[in-house]
Amino acid sequence: VGSSSFTNWKDVQSYFPGYPLINRGFGGSTLVDVIRYERDVIFPYQPKQIVIYCGENDFAASDTVTAEMVFSRFKQLFNDIRKELPKVPVAYISMKPSPSRIHLMPKVLEANLSIKNFLKQKRKTDFIDVYYKMLTGDGKPMPEIFLGDSLHMNAKGYAIWQKLIEPILVK
Repeated sequence: VGSSSFTNWKDVQSYFPGYPLINRGFGGSTLVDVIRYERDVIFPYQPKQIVIYCGENDFAASDTVTAEMVFSRFKQLFNDIRKELPKVPVAYISMKPSPSRIHLMPKVLEANLSIKNFLKQKRKTDFIDVYYKMLTGDGKPMPEIFLGDSLHMNAKGYAIWQKLIEPILVK
């Protein structure tokens, strides 16, 4: 579940053969949106595992959104999931560094770290750190793994994600 990075991954099933996937990403979504629609996009499916990619759009929506706010929103979503589906493993894919949102990288890093540290203290969780694998040697987002909008990924970007996600998926 999450934002357009999932929505646009139209061939996601081909990256993970043998894993039954339901892609519930919806474009432009923020954590607030996922929380608002969790009863529609998460809970009815009785998932074996929940993989979340969301938070980047929260920062893009307003300059007033802080890393603490995104972390707080993530905690609310996580706690809602735990209340409704207490035994289901939850994995969070770190927010990615996008060339078109390079100005947001400090906030993204701070929120990623808070979420990572939070999940370390919880059972049945994984933090999938895609952030650093998507950077060049000089610490900038790799332009060659993004589409022309410099926001959404191409197959090279998704290949990076696949290598990091597959080891934590539940069959």
